[in-house]
Amino acid sequence: MSCTIEKALADAKALVERLRDHDDAAESLIEQTTALNKRVEAMKQYQEEIQELNEVARHRPRSTLVMGIQQENRQIRELQQENKELRTSLEEHQSALELIMSKYREQMFRLLMASKKDDPGIILKLKEQHSKELQAHIDQITEMAAVMKKAIEIDEQQGCKEQERIFQLEVSFKL
Repeated sequence: MSCTIEKALADAKALVERLRDHDDAAESLIEQTTALNKRVEAMKQYQEEIQELNEVARHRPRSTLVMGIQQENRQIRELQQENKELRTSLEEHQSALELIMSKYREQMFRLLMASKKDDPGIILKLKEQHSKELQAHIDQITEMAAVMKKAIEIDEQQGCKEQERIFQLEVSFKL
């Protein structure tokens, strides 16, 4: 009986370690999202500067402007690809967390069923402690997912605006 409890506790510790690893990976994703957000802000500033320069330099050759548009298109495609990768990574982390949580619940259920003859107070305390820890991790991951989702939305909006601006420039060059 005590061997089963020890095994369940060891499994719970292993699950907590895995949760910490996933938490670290999620922190890394937050850092990547922050860096991406900074890049998007820099691109916004770049777009504003390009607009100012275009107003000043309306007499420049079209080839120079077309090359600038092509460069912006490449940057937009790169950002869109990075967004796709971040989404995929976020989905993988969420599914991993769901798997870990289901395994943890299963272990706790087995532990409770196996130790009904043991002191229920200790089991309840252990369950509450693990539940609080896991809920804290879930809250952190949910918060990170919300931040990442917002960054993706902002980036996609900016990408649409830039695509629209490029289209407007192309149309104005054709006239």
